[in-house]
Amino acid sequence: MPYSVISDRTTEAPLSVSQLNGQARRLLETNFNNIRVEGELSSLARPSSGHWYFSLKDDKSQVSCAMFRNRCQRLSFEPKEGMLVRVRGRVSLYEPRGGYQLIVEHMKAAGSGALQQAFEALKKKLAGEGLFDFDRKRSLPATPKHIAVITSPTGAAVRDILAVFKRRSPFIDITVIPAAVQGSHASQELINGLRIAAKTDCDVVIIGRGGGSIEDLWSFNEEALARAIAAHPVPVVSAVGHEVDFTVADFVADQRAPTPSAAAEILSPDTPALLEKNRLMFRKLVVQMRHQLDLNQERLTHVSQRLRHPGDRLREQAQRLDDLEIRLQQAIRLNVTLQRSRLQKAWDRFQQQSPVSQIQQLQLVLKNQYDRLCDHAQKQLTHYQSGLQQLSGKLHAISPLATMARGYAITQYQGSVVFDSRQLHAGDSIQIKLHRGELGCCVTTIQHSDKA
Repeated sequence: MPYSVISDRTTEAPLSVSQLNGQARRLLETNFNNIRVEGELSSLARPSSGHWYFSLKDDKSQVSCAMFRNRCQRLSFEPKEGMLVRVRGRVSLYEPRGGYQLIVEHMKAAGSGALQQAFEALKKKLAGEGLFDFDRKRSLPATPKHIAVITSPTGAAVRDILAVFKRRSPFIDITVIPAAVQGSHASQELINGLRIAAKTDCDVVIIGRGGGSIEDLWSFNEEALARAIAAHPVPVVSAVGHEVDFTVADFVADQRAPTPSAAAEILSPDTPALLEKNRLMFRKLVVQMRHQLDLNQERLTHVSQRLRHPGDRLREQAQRLDDLEIRLQQAIRLNVTLQRSRLQKAWDRFQQQSPVSQIQQLQLVLKNQYDRLCDHAQKQLTHYQSGLQQLSGKLHAISPLATMARGYAITQYQGSVVFDSRQLHAGDSIQIKLHRGELGCCVTTIQHSDKA
């Protein structure tokens, strides 16, 4: 039955907060225990517990929702931000916080949300114009000297970006151009920030913010901002949201960074790494110089040796010839030994793969199968002989020959068995089959029986 409304008479004892929330929860669950709601998915969270927490909204309002793991596992589709869904559940109240929420029992897709539809439509339009083409995107400078950062001056994004540049490349000049990143005027402020950056001597621009829902990030999905990014005179890096967040600005920018910190990582050369690279290059240069000096010294020695007496050269060449002959003989012996070893290994492999052993194995298998076949056939023959004897005994028991052996006979007239005396007439010739032999008779008298 409907829950009664709490009276506010001052004469009654006051309720505790827990009592108030408990009564409110029971009132909601009693009156709204099986309702259906349609709305757009937003702020979808999926903690490790397996439960889902999200909001359903329309153009005017939103409601918090919870869907527990056993219900989530039954869904046949993958819910996404901005998707239009229809849910069935009950209204409840989370007592520890006093928060009104909808406990979802079932969910099904009802189409895309309005914002998601607008997002997809703008993507399709700009892609058709070629604004997303890879060919039009510009390369980022390898070592930028001046970077403009367009974002909220109080947000976590600007702090993360500055921290990365301070750690990796403190020598790069950073200009922060403040702009709203959320709200009705945010898109125009971001466009103004791009105009200001175009008037500076910056090498590249970072434009972005931290993560959020599709509503929070919508400023970066405006067509005017997308066209301003595409028309900017220097490369633009889009760093909007977390890794899973995508906006139109990400597609039209010269490069997308999954997070603001990642954008700073992309554009900031690592100073310690550069110093180490310089040290390695210096060492390589020293080694190369030493190698060149050694090579020149060797050439000088070689030239000086060529200036000696020809007899010395002849003796050296003879000694070299002897050395080559000895090395040749050693190489021949080594090669012969190696070839013999390979031949022996090949012969061993040939013996292992000889068909004789395989034939012997197959003959053994064939013999085993033949023995098994003979044994099985003997068992089957014995079985069938036993069955035949049993059937023969049964056939003999019901055979007319056994009946005739007891003195009975079979009378036939013109090849047909006579069952009734009315089939015959006096003077008919009949045949009588006995147990042993047959008789040819002539009917002289007939006696009829009235028994059936």
